[in-house]
Amino acid sequence: MIGRTVVAFVLCTMLGFGQASTALAASKDEIDAKVQEAIGSFYNHTSAGKQLAQKAAGMLVFPEVFKAGVGVGGEYGEGALLIKGKTAAYYSTASASIGFQLGAQIKSQVILFMNQRVLDNFRKSQGWKAGVDGSVALATLGAGGELSTDTIKQPIVGFIFSNKGLMYNLTFEGSKITRLER
Repeated sequence: MIGRTVVAFVLCTMLGFGQASTALAASKDEIDAKVQEAIGSFYNHTSAGKQLAQKAAGMLVFPEVFKAGVGVGGEYGEGALLIKGKTAAYYSTASASIGFQLGAQIKSQVILFMNQRVLDNFRKSQGWKAGVDGSVALATLGAGGELSTDTIKQPIVGFIFSNKGLMYNLTFEGSKITRLER
């Protein structure tokens, strides 16, 4: 709850009160529409990611993760867990940080649960924390746009991208993912 409060404060300060409050209270229909748009964008950025997603037991999509900071920073986003292409539940992701930081950005995140066991563990959790409850292997592309063989063997694979393509040197570590009642 503290993380979400920090993120809301930072986002309100950085992005303007109207936009941030809208981002923090999306309806099911809004989330679903943005999730589908993000999936289309994700598939356009990486055909290898699309092939991997088709093999996944579940796909957690956060279409807009807002990150902002002025000394104290945070990020927040809402999304949906898809199982066999259908929305199974809604989730939020949040994290906070302290240190030199200034600015704001919006990114999209896709987390693939590659087998039923890791998907079930995620769904049973009361607040899943990346790096504690499960390690998310951040996908990187090799020559020709293919995923590294180490990445595709991992039980949980994550992608971070923007409208400009896949983003590197970012992490899921420390992000807390919590189920939303929608």
